[in-house]
Amino acid sequence: MRSPRLAALELRRFGRGRLPRAALVALLVLPLLYGALYLWSFWDPYGHLDRIPVALVDEDRGATAGGRRITAGDDLTEELLKSRVFDWHRVSAAEARRGVEDGTYYLSLTVPADFSRRIASSAGASPETSALQVRTNDANNYIVGQISRTVFKEVRTAASTKASRSFLDRIFISFSTIHDRTVQAAKGADRLRGGIGKAEKGSQDLADGLTEAKKGSGKLAGGLKKLDSGSGDLADGARQVADGTQTLADTVNGTATKVRPFLQGNEKTIGDTARLVADSAGVIRRNLGTLVRTAPAAARAAHAASDTLDEVYRARCTQQALPDAACADLKKARQAAADVAGIADDLDTLVADQNGDLKTLDKNLATLQTQARALADRAPHLTEDLDDAVKRINKLNAGAGRVAAGARKLHTGIGTARTGATGLDKGLGRLEAGADELHGGMYKLADGSGRLAGGLHDGARRVPDYGKQDRDRHTRVMADPVQLASRDLHDAPNYGTGFAPYFIPLSLWVGAMVAYMLIPPLNRRALAVGASAGRIALAGWLPVVAVGVLQVAALMAVLHWAIGLHMARAAGTVGFLFLVAACFAAVVQWLNARFGPAGRILVLALLMLQLTSAGGTYPVQTSPGFFHAIHPFLPMSYVVQALRRLITGGGLGPVWQACAVLAAFTAGALVLTALAARRREVWTLERLHPELSL
Repeated sequence: MRSPRLAALELRRFGRGRLPRAALVALLVLPLLYGALYLWSFWDPYGHLDRIPVALVDEDRGATAGGRRITAGDDLTEELLKSRVFDWHRVSAAEARRGVEDGTYYLSLTVPADFSRRIASSAGASPETSALQVRTNDANNYIVGQISRTVFKEVRTAASTKASRSFLDRIFISFSTIHDRTVQAAKGADRLRGGIGKAEKGSQDLADGLTEAKKGSGKLAGGLKKLDSGSGDLADGARQVADGTQTLADTVNGTATKVRPFLQGNEKTIGDTARLVADSAGVIRRNLGTLVRTAPAAARAAHAASDTLDEVYRARCTQQALPDAACADLKKARQAAADVAGIADDLDTLVADQNGDLKTLDKNLATLQTQARALADRAPHLTEDLDDAVKRINKLNAGAGRVAAGARKLHTGIGTARTGATGLDKGLGRLEAGADELHGGMYKLADGSGRLAGGLHDGARRVPDYGKQDRDRHTRVMADPVQLASRDLHDAPNYGTGFAPYFIPLSLWVGAMVAYMLIPPLNRRALAVGASAGRIALAGWLPVVAVGVLQVAALMAVLHWAIGLHMARAAGTVGFLFLVAACFAAVVQWLNARFGPAGRILVLALLMLQLTSAGGTYPVQTSPGFFHAIHPFLPMSYVVQALRRLITGGGLGPVWQACAVLAAFTAGALVLTALAARRREVWTLERLHPELSL
């Protein structure tokens, strides 16, 4: 009888009663218990974290920074409550501590009282970091603690980013404030430059005016010097005249009675004296004319200088917003010019007041000159004219005394005016030098103010002025400058999909293991009729392969349509699992056929080795060296890698490699089973009395 028919007869045996049929159903359903139920139980645990009760404690007291109230803790708490990452319970610190301890809450998150204050300190001189406090209890659940650490790292990152954005936003607002203030300063510098430019022009005008005033004061001082010299000569001459006339009058009056006898013997002397008087009177008349002509001109020059200084003083010191630095000296010069003008006025007034007397004096001097000459001419006739001369001389003496007194007074006034004019000239000289220095300083100041205004305008252009959108964009980038640009080539949408390549072969191995608990690894009929070893092996293998195919169909149907497993290559996945079921059936068959009851324990042990070395959960490189060493020599290692490519996508290289490895394991196991079948054809004492029976 051929192997397929023997396999069919073996399967038909399960349809002859209720218990065999129930056993067959159990064979088909058992992989679902391992595969579908396991995957279903934690299909998407991260998608249901909102069912995990977590205590949330907000102790933040808030803070104030830059005139604004900061409530970072309250803001973070509100966002967490809205996020529904966990089943948040807002409680007190004591209640959270008790809840984590007794298992009411899996963990707790505490926002400390100084959370906002520490965040606000980033804008101050002593910045501090703030810490969120997480309390876990692995006695409640270790995995939840691991998940929470990952979640809270994201919470911490989000809180840090928000705090950084708030701080950076204040910095960019400060940039805008600095920009606005710099623009205002630049405008002020422009106005300052304009004012200083006007002041610089005014200082030039002042320097030019003082130069002209200095020239006028020099002329005034020179004229007054000459006038003083002339008035001195006039005073000396007048005094001499007065002294001479006084002497003459005294002599005439004293010796009048004695002159007559004397005149006869002194005509020549009298003539000479008369001529001296005539000459002196001529000198006095000439100097008196010079005084009369010079005094009004000197007064006008003094007033012109004084008016010029008054105009300069009013323009520079009373009509400017910023008075000149030379105003103090200019005021002294103005006062000195006014004094000189007053003295010149006094002199002019004196000359004007004495104009009648001076004319009379001039007339008298002319008369004296004429009469002296006449006397000289008439000296030989003095005796006759003695009485008349005495009278005239007395009159002349009185007029000469008055002229001498007026000339002295005039000389004194002109001397004072000369001193004032000299001081005025020196003061104006100093003012002129100061005005030149002022003009040079104002020129430098104008140049400096221009550079200042230009620098401020340039600075204002360089200082950024961020609007709200620019601030948001810059703070967003600077608060989180480095982001993870993650790109998953073949994404597993959930936890169950990622673990399906691990649990599906597990369920198929268990299915094959249980199948050989119900179906003998070596067909008894084939053994009884003495069939070949290969046919016996196939007859015991094909029924389990058929069951495995049904197990694969049932398992994948439930995983796909009931649980929601989506496969990148569905047909390839099912076909590959058929090969997996055939391979596992061959390996389990050989262990049971070769080792008998002990083979079942070996099947279970081999399952444990494959589960721990297949790399189905963590990469095998993270396992101890033993598991890393046996990884390449076990079939499930290749099955897991191939199913990952078939379910989530990717290159098919591992799939073809797995197919080759599974085919080799299948062929090898069948050959070994055939050898075991050949041994079973010989009855031994060990077969008759086995040491262990299961």
